Amino acid sequence: MLDLFTIFSKGGIVLWYFQGVNQVLTEPVNALIKTVILQERGNVSSFQHGSLTLEYKLDNEFELIFVVAYQKILQLSYIDKFIDDVRREFRDKYAQDLRDGHVMRDFDFTEEFQRLLKKAEASAKNQAKQPRQMRTFEESQKSQKSVASLKVDKKKEKEKENVGKKKGKTPAEPAAPAAVINGGTVNSGGGGGQTGGGGVGQDTILRNREEFFKKMTGKGGKKNTGASPKPEKEKKKGKAPTKWANGGSSKDAKILDFSGDKESNGSMAGAGEEDLGDAERAWVGSMSGELKSVGDVYDDDDDDEEEEEEEEIQQQHSKKSSGFGVFNMFKGLVGQKTITAEAMAPVLDKMRDHLIGKNVAADIADQLCTSVATKLEGRVLGTFSGVTSTIRQAIRDSLVQILTPKRRIDILRDVMEAKSQNRPYTITFCGVNGVGKSTNLAKICFWLVENGFRVLIAACDTFRAGAVEQLRTHARRMAALHPPENHGGVKMVQLYEKGYGKDAAGIAMEAINFAREQHIDVVLVDTAGRMQDNEPLMRALSKLIKVNQPELVLFVGEALVGNDSVDQLTKFNQALADFSSMENPRLIDGILLTKFDTIDDKVGASISMTYTTGQPVVFVGTGQTYTDLKALNVQAVVNALLK
Repeated sequence: MLDLFTIFSKGGIVLWYFQGVNQVLTEPVNALIKTVILQERGNVSSFQHGSLTLEYKLDNEFELIFVVAYQKILQLSYIDKFIDDVRREFRDKYAQDLRDGHVMRDFDFTEEFQRLLKKAEASAKNQAKQPRQMRTFEESQKSQKSVASLKVDKKKEKEKENVGKKKGKTPAEPAAPAAVINGGTVNSGGGGGQTGGGGVGQDTILRNREEFFKKMTGKGGKKNTGASPKPEKEKKKGKAPTKWANGGSSKDAKILDFSGDKESNGSMAGAGEEDLGDAERAWVGSMSGELKSVGDVYDDDDDDEEEEEEEEIQQQHSKKSSGFGVFNMFKGLVGQKTITAEAMAPVLDKMRDHLIGKNVAADIADQLCTSVATKLEGRVLGTFSGVTSTIRQAIRDSLVQILTPKRRIDILRDVMEAKSQNRPYTITFCGVNGVGKSTNLAKICFWLVENGFRVLIAACDTFRAGAVEQLRTHARRMAALHPPENHGGVKMVQLYEKGYGKDAAGIAMEAINFAREQHIDVVLVDTAGRMQDNEPLMRALSKLIKVNQPELVLFVGEALVGNDSVDQLTKFNQALADFSSMENPRLIDGILLTKFDTIDDKVGASISMTYTTGQPVVFVGTGQTYTDLKALNVQAVVNALLK
């Protein structure tokens, strides 16, 4: 019933394997390693690939991985216990060879494996034959309660109800203002009020209250003749338009109408005149080549590390002093101890809270700590190594592993390759509302122009008012920074737009075709902001990506968000998969992290987003100018998270 069972080291050396089918199962195991083990998802013990389900267990003492694969239509209840039995048997048989590092020898484990497999299958069959019996009354918790205890419980409940009534928990009458009657004051909130020293009944209070309300509302009784009648307010004729102090007239509307500044084919007419300052002119030529990474401004907090190490040393000394003198001290120095879940729990709890405080999503922080616990449990500590320092180093390694790109990200090289094939390189920007898609699209556009590429901006945000005008302003300003006369009469930046209320997928397709005809190198597709729960807009985004097949789909997210980043990315990816009819739908390829300069050292959103999708952070936006575009510095972010 099993398709595969393999045992290999964390270095990639296969020690032993069993294969129950003829097909090659290398791809599913590699997918498990790439998607789960290398992505620090130790909390996930089951992984599905195609028609197979793969489960694995780690042996941290000998650095081994045990993997079993079977058809996912099967529900094998004995798998967990079976893997533990195989792991225990393999360790006991080859413990000395594994300790000595003799992993290149021939491990003959087939006989023991078949014996354990038959035993596990027989046990599962016996459990299936035996119907599950209901518990008897004596085995239930209710049987532990006697009749006397039930009476005591009912008596306590009645006492609680009586206490609640005494405290005034019964519904009270609505309060009303006090009424002046016969020179005395009657409190309308209760039935025990007094008037001029004499008792007043409840009926009298209610009657006086009604008369008081009639006088107040003017629906009965005599009106107060001493008060002058209030003049009636004039009825408003309608809402008058607001007139601003420096507002213009209707004649000035022509100045604000930029719709005529475009060609009939939808591209930008020209650069226009722009007033550029010396600081803006200094931008030209400053972003050629690869992007600079975010500066390593986050240093390790050495004081905190030293304090933790001192606390750990003090704890070790206290344990030694409570033992048997000098012999116990030497035993603690040269002995080896195994990391247990109980020893890791307080340290991991503290680390989890620390990561959440650094803006890592709570669920991601919990999964990361669980993965580290799975990876360290059972590992033997070296001499003078503490649990805290070991966990801290494991967390650091995991964070570096998560943030390090799993594939090559070199946009300049990819654009050059697409240019050699006479086709434009297309990048699509998507994300929720207000994260800065258009602004950071302009930054990327400027970076590409600085490297000598012609760029066409496709204005596919046909929903938000002012979206096209915003892109037109960016295109005009960049065209002023790089005028055609400086590039042999060639326009380096153009805008393709068709106005509002049009199909975004159709505009993107027309823009790509226009770029192909005009030999433009890069097409940047701006899309409308949309919430992850908006199904119609998510369908439209999926259609745009499916129809145009861009080379890169960038999710633009804020560095300010915490838990919501996981929900955004998960639902964006799920929508792109659900609303696409392709066998292998296009999902998010990379992340553009904006507003990175507003968070100080709380850079946890980069971990949350990367861990959720497995895709790297390609760009980092740090300001408002075109030069405020950086690449992610993995070590700097990790230092900030552990600071």
